[in-house]
Amino acid sequence: MVAVLGGAIADAAEIKLLCSDALKAVVEDLTPTFEQTTGHKVAATFGLSAALKRRIESGEPFDVVIITAPLVDDLIAQGKIARDTRTAIARSGMALAIRSGAAKPDIRTTDALKRALAASPSIAYAREGASGVFFTGLIDRLGLRDGLKSNLRPMTTGVEVSAAVSRGDAALGVLPVSEILPVSGIELLGPFPPDVQGYVVMTAGASAGAQMATKEWIRFLASAAADSSIKKRGMERPDGGR
Repeated sequence: MVAVLGGAIADAAEIKLLCSDALKAVVEDLTPTFEQTTGHKVAATFGLSAALKRRIESGEPFDVVIITAPLVDDLIAQGKIARDTRTAIARSGMALAIRSGAAKPDIRTTDALKRALAASPSIAYAREGASGVFFTGLIDRLGLRDGLKSNLRPMTTGVEVSAAVSRGDAALGVLPVSEILPVSGIELLGPFPPDVQGYVVMTAGASAGAQMATKEWIRFLASAAADSSIKKRGMERPDGGR
């Protein structure tokens, strides 16, 4: 850690972080080590990427944001994120969640996935989340939307999706793998088949004129020191490596 960060920083700072739920478990894993090594504090707020972007656009102060890559790029274009701080941290494949202990239909191939979706009484997804955008696009491409229409359960956030699956209010939930593994009461049915799989890439950026501490935090998340947590939480480095 000291080698990664170049030594502890004398003047401790509080870093205001806005972070997508997709990277929440990783951030919670890594924050204590970063804080103990540097003396800085990370004050994190988690939520849906699109909602966090709107908060920034409305003028909410922040130091670092970690959301989906296209949204970071838009904030860079608006001058709200410093272009030279843009850093891809990790990506997570899209997957289906089921209630813990529930029967597990086969989704290993696209044909099997189509059968499982058609047979499911209810499918929850976050309408504005990257996983929800992926899913609605996928069922359109597969010609399934009309047949599934009465069984779809659009929700506001991934947290609501996982809660609905845990309660049994939805038989299936569409989420990134990283948002399924840490949640009690649900389990990973499986990722979408390779030929229809999609990924959400979590990308960090610092506010324009950010202090040095924010860049230390981003550099740490992108370093080898974070690799084990990223892997444990069902994610991988973009393009399979750093």
